[in-house]
Amino acid sequence: MHTGSCQCGAVKYRIDAPIESLTHCHCSMCRKVHGAAFATYASVPLEHFHLIEGKDQLGVYHSSPAVTRTFCKHCGSNLQFVDNHDHQSLGVAVGSLDSPLPAPPQSHIFVGSKADWYEIRDGLPQHDADA
Repeated sequence: MHTGSCQCGAVKYRIDAPIESLTHCHCSMCRKVHGAAFATYASVPLEHFHLIEGKDQLGVYHSSPAVTRTFCKHCGSNLQFVDNHDHQSLGVAVGSLDSPLPAPPQSHIFVGSKADWYEIRDGLPQHDADA
């Protein structure tokens, strides 16, 4: 089991399944939303994600017709990436986890859109699109 929250603690969640992999997304939307070279997400089966506090503090942003992102309305922490066509899972912003996470398999996606000032040197698999 994993727990997570936004920076101010207004939104809290629980994941009742192991986190089996992480993706580091380099698309321009993820870079803008996170204000960083890339955003790291864990894919979690929807039935294993539970919002336990702060549902009224959860903001929603439709960054494209296919993607909805959630964030804390109070502190602005990015929390979820939801593919509007995938009703089985959602992406959880790994930086919002409060519980320890041993390093699962990882990969970089949308590397064709990566920031020109960032060089990937970690040896992880790289994909031009979604893996």
